[in-house]
Amino acid sequence: MKAWQWIVIALAGGFSAAAMAQSYPNKPVRVIIPYPPGEAADFIARVISPVLSERMGQQFVVENRAGASGQIGLDVLKNAPADGYAIGIGQGGNLVVAPHTYKKLPYDPLKDFTAVALNATNYLAVVAHPNAPFKNAAEMIKWARANPGKLSLASNGEGGYPHLAFELLASMAGFKFLHVPYKGATQIATDVISGQVLAGIGSYTGMAPQINSGRMRLIGITNNVRVPNARELPVFSEQVPGYDMRGWFGYIAPAGTPREIVKKLNEEINRAMQLPEVNAKLTGSGLIVVNESAEYYGEFIKTEYAKYGKIVRDIGLQPQ
Repeated sequence: MKAWQWIVIALAGGFSAAAMAQSYPNKPVRVIIPYPPGEAADFIARVISPVLSERMGQQFVVENRAGASGQIGLDVLKNAPADGYAIGIGQGGNLVVAPHTYKKLPYDPLKDFTAVALNATNYLAVVAHPNAPFKNAAEMIKWARANPGKLSLASNGEGGYPHLAFELLASMAGFKFLHVPYKGATQIATDVISGQVLAGIGSYTGMAPQINSGRMRLIGITNNVRVPNARELPVFSEQVPGYDMRGWFGYIAPAGTPREIVKKLNEEINRAMQLPEVNAKLTGSGLIVVNESAEYYGEFIKTEYAKYGKIVRDIGLQPQ
């Protein structure tokens, strides 16, 4: 085939892709959430989807496909046609933590998905019993260094995001602790309040009622800087420079989804996130809104994947 023929084919392909993006969407779009209703990813989708439906002229239908810590839903999304009519919301736990803590997953987060838009970050809270021998982050670190292994910390499970977040803190701050895995946030709160464990780590939003009532003391949050809408919350990075363990949520699509459609979705999702009523709902639930390009999100996933892999290797955690 001659050079000019290749050029014609390439131009035709470019025009075809542009036309596809221009007419997209021309039918309803599935928004697959790998968690049950009420979870943060589901909440984000249900806030944004009506805006996308209105702006883009087709319904964005939220579809919960929960199970196996998000694996079932992501497997469904991976196997959907790469045409922009199936998108979903992934998060740090199932995209960059699970690949290092499970021996086998039904998906490869770096190969099976296309990054669309990073939506929001959140943060964890470390809490303690009001009568614990420390009242803030600096005191906790000092006490833990002086009492190796005596700081008992409850999390939602071995190798989970909260556990790894505290492992990194301990490593960077130079102390050892006793990890006590639990099955859920309610049991963690119960045992911190009763004094069965000295401290616990979990979602700030979930622990806020107990913190506000004085039944648990907030030691610090894992965000890298003070949160704009809650600057009173102390951050561990002020005691341990460089520490940053934020959770995050973002739209993804099956690998191979046309770039022009990804770009269009990214732009519309970011516009929706900037609407005052949308922003207020998300920040009011403890999320920090993010507006970045699809390319940024793709590189972000790779960086986070490498970071969690190193943490898992450093602590010698064996995949289950």
